[in-house]
Amino acid sequence: MCLAVPGRVLEIEERDGTRMATVDFGGVVKEVCLEYLPDLKVGEYAIVHVGFALQRLDEEEALRTLQLFESLGMLQEEFGDPWEAAATANGYPWAEDGDTAAEVRQ
Repeated sequence: MCLAVPGRVLEIEERDGTRMATVDFGGVVKEVCLEYLPDLKVGEYAIVHVGFALQRLDEEEALRTLQLFESLGMLQEEFGDPWEAAATANGYPWAEDGDTAAEVRQ
């Protein structure tokens, strides 16, 4: 599934003539293109789909939507590690930070 997810703009910069932002999606931070919302500012929220900010959103609605997505497990599905999800779904343990695959199998 590919969601349009609300995120808060943390930082804006221009890269190679393209307006880009660092955006926080409830704890997951990604780079997003702002070309469709050229007047979006740091601190504002936008709906983001496949790396493009598409529509401005007020903070209350953004936080409510993020909370709903989190409760449904949709943020993990959208932003989680696909290798971890596949391993877990098939009954294999997943390495934590610093562990090697061999250590996890023991």
